[in-house]
Amino acid sequence: MNYTVIWKPEAEAELAELWLEAADRSAVTSAANRIDGLLGRNPDSQGESRTGSIRLMFVAPVGVFFDVREQDRIVAVLSVWRVP
Repeated sequence: MNYTVIWKPEAEAELAELWLEAADRSAVTSAANRIDGLLGRNPDSQGESRTGSIRLMFVAPVGVFFDVREQDRIVAVLSVWRVP
């Protein structure tokens, strides 16, 4: 069963800022789309575990913190930043 992926407003704003500042905007767009796809299928196997249900993952040039709400089948992207 799939998960619904939501991007918190703060994460959307951070992603938009990254995109505006990026030398390669298509790379940022591709990374965000890939993150959506990966988190929508099996978020518990993506990235690394952090405190509680929070996880961390990288899809260059983007890194994200996300929260998996297993009972609701929802993944919330909490924060976004650029990775080298």
